Amino acid sequence: MNGEGRQLFMGRLGKEPDLRYTRKQKAVCYLSVAVTDEEAQKTNWNKVVVWGKQAELASQYLKKGSDVFVQGRKLLKQFTTPEGDHKNYYEVNASLIGFSNL
Repeated sequence: MNGEGRQLFMGRLGKEPDLRYTRKQKAVCYLSVAVTDEEAQKTNWNKVVVWGKQAELASQYLKKGSDVFVQGRKLLKQFTTPEGDHKNYYEVNASLIGFSNL
């Protein structure tokens, strides 16, 4: 994993939050956040990982279509498929998320 820098953005959830627990029972929630660039008429999707109490709250209060604010560090994740291909993707490890449940 290589650190790629701080991220700060606001977007909309593209699917329901996915809450899981590690073997040591630490909460982790995976979010898919769409950020639309109006000028370029393009939508960028961000994989976001939230940990601990924030993860549980995100799972409880966020739904598909919810607006969410994300602050965190963008990381390059790398893995090898069973066929031996090397794959890369970016993920934002959130230090702070914000949302309104109105």
